[in-house]
Amino acid sequence: MEPLRQEAEPREAGLDPKTLARLDEYLARQVDDGRLPGYLLSLARGGRVAHLTTYGHRDREDRLPVETDTLWRIYSMTKPVTSVAALILIEEGRLALTDPISRYLPEFAEPRVYVSGEGSDIQTRPAEQPILVRHLMTHTSGLTFGFYYSHPVDALYRDAGLEHSVRPGANLAQTCAEYASLPLQFEPGSQWNYSVSTNVLGRIIEVVSGQDLDEFFAERILGPLGMTDAGFQVAPGQAGRLGELYGEQKDGSIAPVPGLPLRGRPRFLSGSGGMVATARDYHRFTEFLRRRGELDGVRLLSPESVDMMATNQLPGGVDIHTHGSAFHRLPGNVGLGFGLGVSVVIDPAVTEGPSSLGTFGWTGAATTTFWVDPRRDLTVQFMSQVRRRSSSSLYPELKRLVHEAVVG
Repeated sequence: MEPLRQEAEPREAGLDPKTLARLDEYLARQVDDGRLPGYLLSLARGGRVAHLTTYGHRDREDRLPVETDTLWRIYSMTKPVTSVAALILIEEGRLALTDPISRYLPEFAEPRVYVSGEGSDIQTRPAEQPILVRHLMTHTSGLTFGFYYSHPVDALYRDAGLEHSVRPGANLAQTCAEYASLPLQFEPGSQWNYSVSTNVLGRIIEVVSGQDLDEFFAERILGPLGMTDAGFQVAPGQAGRLGELYGEQKDGSIAPVPGLPLRGRPRFLSGSGGMVATARDYHRFTEFLRRRGELDGVRLLSPESVDMMATNQLPGGVDIHTHGSAFHRLPGNVGLGFGLGVSVVIDPAVTEGPSSLGTFGWTGAATTTFWVDPRRDLTVQFMSQVRRRSSSSLYPELKRLVHEAVVG
């Protein structure tokens, strides 16, 4: 399959070439200053790619350049794909947002909620309500991540060997059973906390469909949408195109670090963050979302389902900053609500960077991001491969310059 290519000139697509040049210069400086190994950026209006830039290296040590067919670990940009999979089953009447997850995973039948203490002295109580499928898709389940180091329940995840969401050698079913054995950080539905929820959702998809997650994705989403390189593993013929993964060091430089075990089918199929994809693959996915469930005559979801996915689902219409656990009350979450697997702009006047009402998207741990701006008929994706130690000004500046570039 052909890699992603530019299909329109910026001016005819309503993009300002001078602002795009400033954007490219800004991103190139990140590479030249050693903060990124390389990157790919694409902007599309009305489905046509009108700006496509690659710069730097997919592998600095071997001097291999970023190319339009480079494969990227997209980590948490897997989550919207998992949400689409769940919505497919919901439309078929095989799953419902209001279903208790214990209907499919009995180990979650009697969740307990953190009350006080830490370590062996932690006190818990029975949850007042069950965890629902909706809670998983909106990250309001009470589950958490072990790498936060912000709450006593996080420490229990680490003690259980779940700092990186899975114990070495465990599969998805075993891992979800481990999550179920630990207390919830809060009552389901009462707060927003980014978590392992989407892994649990992936396991429910397996139980409901009777297929392994990678098989369901391939048959019901990736194949129909023509996402020919996307999946949970890299075949031998693809391996040379995979970007090297880097980690940010204490001094701000970057160095190679171990990445996802993509050679061969992984035992743990992570609906939270296990996928790899090219820019062409993810462009097709973002176009499917922009077109509200259809691409090239193939309809996977109704427009209403995609609209629901991209509508704030937090109680009372509040933003993540307001509804979030203490760890998530950050400036970057002001003005952002959360739908079913994606963030959504609900108040552009207060967001960290300029944006349009209703813009939705998400990011990945290795400095990848995408968003769909329905009002501007715009889709954007940015791909690199750096796991950062801390927050960066990269995304706000990227969004500011993209916003300024749209002039027509």
